[in-house]
Amino acid sequence: ERAYKPISHVDQMAIHFSLNGNMILRDSDEGRRQTIRLNIAAEKAPTETSAVTSEEAEMKGEEHTEDTQLVGEEETEGSGTAEVAEAAEVEEPPPPPAVKEQKLANQFNFIERASRTLNNPVQVCCHLLIDFGALSFVSAHVPSWEIYDGYVEELQKMEKSKEKEKSKAQTPKREEEKKKGRKFTSLVSQSDDTTKISKAAKIIERIVNQNTFDDIAQDFKYFEDASDEYRNQQGTLLPLWKFQYDKTKMLAVTAISWNPKYKDLFAVGYGSYDFMKQGEGMLLLYTLKNPSFPEYVFSSDSGIMCLDFHNDHPYLLVVGFYDGNVAIYNLKKPTSQSSYKSNAKSGKHTEPVWQVKWQKDDMDNNLNFFSVSSDGRIVSWTLVKNELVYTDVIKLSAEGTTMQGPEGLQLQMPGCGTSFDFHKKIDYLFLVGTEEGKIYKCSKSYSSQFLDVFEAHHMAVYSVSWNPYHLKVFISCSSDWTVKIWDHTIKTPMFVYDLHASVGDVAWSPYSSTVFAAVTIDGKAHVFDLNVNKYEALCTQLVVAKKKNKATHIQFNPVYPIVIIGDEQGHVISLKLSPNLRKMPK
Repeated sequence: ERAYKPISHVDQMAIHFSLNGNMILRDSDEGRRQTIRLNIAAEKAPTETSAVTSEEAEMKGEEHTEDTQLVGEEETEGSGTAEVAEAAEVEEPPPPPAVKEQKLANQFNFIERASRTLNNPVQVCCHLLIDFGALSFVSAHVPSWEIYDGYVEELQKMEKSKEKEKSKAQTPKREEEKKKGRKFTSLVSQSDDTTKISKAAKIIERIVNQNTFDDIAQDFKYFEDASDEYRNQQGTLLPLWKFQYDKTKMLAVTAISWNPKYKDLFAVGYGSYDFMKQGEGMLLLYTLKNPSFPEYVFSSDSGIMCLDFHNDHPYLLVVGFYDGNVAIYNLKKPTSQSSYKSNAKSGKHTEPVWQVKWQKDDMDNNLNFFSVSSDGRIVSWTLVKNELVYTDVIKLSAEGTTMQGPEGLQLQMPGCGTSFDFHKKIDYLFLVGTEEGKIYKCSKSYSSQFLDVFEAHHMAVYSVSWNPYHLKVFISCSSDWTVKIWDHTIKTPMFVYDLHASVGDVAWSPYSSTVFAAVTIDGKAHVFDLNVNKYEALCTQLVVAKKKNKATHIQFNPVYPIVIIGDEQGHVISLKLSPNLRKMPK
């Protein structure tokens, strides 16, 4: 019933076992009285001392005999003279030695066989039908230990045969794993020798690639477009490397993220935005040092929709899938599968996961991340004891979309979350973009209500992002062709830019608070600098050549003056910003 129930009284004592006996504590009053009576009886009948002693030994135990005699001596001194007591002591015969009770051997306890004589006692003969797998026989009039020994020997034989079968079965598996080595993380092997070879091969491959693409490497490092001086503050994007993989030609680039530690490494998620053409997905990690082949390759049963690197643990990558699952990949482990993944029992989403974001670890230092999905749930996931545990933070509801249910019930339709972003400084504050075009300002502390609602766009919000420098400003883009810049304390946008096509993604630059870039489905990239021109883009350039192809995502490199752009045909292209597009603020 999801509620605490009051219980009036709970008995805290549970009796597991009780037994009433006849033993009396020797130091108790009743014990002392019985001891005195026995000693008086011993005085009256000195000849029967040995018999009394044996009875006392049976009642109290052999170890207490000496104490009883001392008590008897004290009573004798109190009643008569010391001489009579000494005479009694001299005349009293010594007690006979206590006969140790012989322990009966358990005939069915075979642990004691080593300490027993060779003259085995008569065993119970039995008639048994014993089945040892393929071997079956009937034993009649056979001692029980022989049956036991035969049973143990047969078990040992069966275990040895199983081990042989396992070793035989493992050999073809190893051969298959070697054939599938390319699907595993790049060139990482278990043996030390192959590891050394793989490291050397990787270095040689990068050297060959640098020689092959030497002109691009020179442009990346040194080229500065001198014609920017005559362009009236306009800029250009210089194409550099193009990253593509044979198995991702039919998949779209659905997510891009730079690694926070290794500035040349970035992850690319592959899936499909067409819900009629869903299939497998792929996760690739490329480096600028080797554009010809990915560093890591992971395949998945469902298309990947979003991903995010952990800031403190750059080897951890969280991924959201089209089927509603989320998973964590560990780049340190040489496997082609995710380390942790949600399932139907652990509260996975029922619709595609459109964005995932790592958050600070919880109070117990467990890894924590958030996800948003079309099912209207914003979920907090915590990795507890190698298991993903979910907590629903907010459930979105679409306003004005109540449906008439059976018997006149009003059914509230769930809202569809498409994107979200967390504030850079205020830990609890985050924004959620929806398919209806609204942007909700939310708090982690309030699960039932929103802090504010922005009537932002007329169609789905594809991206929402806080400015990394200005704490009040955020940007949003939508399929209604617009990019809007907001102050979260004001309900109306500060800037609105119409880009004449559906905007797939928008991103702030890491080097200036006034520079941002966006990509549209007509294959163009737009770069703005509000410090230079508040009304028009400084650069609008076609980056995807084919007509049927669309640009989907864009990301700035955190250090180098380049951007990477993904398209619907699985290609990722890197472009260098000209000097006019990366002016540092004063």
